Amino acid sequence: MSTMTIDDVRRILVACAGETDAAAFDGDIDSVEFEELGYDSLALMETAARIEQEYGVRIPDERVADLRTPRELVDLVNGAAARTS
Repeated sequence: MSTMTIDDVRRILVACAGETDAAAFDGDIDSVEFEELGYDSLALMETAARIEQEYGVRIPDERVADLRTPRELVDLVNGAAARTS
């Protein structure tokens, strides 16, 4: 399994955003809160499902609710992947 990057998160967020303006994901989004990016809990659940499909890392619903930024998401996925390798 490959390591997740911020660019991977950006790609997944844009894919899951539906009609959300993709321009909101341009630039440095590492520490921008998901709420500021226009992401609600339902969109984050969709993102978590996509991550599980692509990376094989399951993020429990209660943990998804605690995630605030793309950087936290990357760190969580990469940390979980390292533990299962």
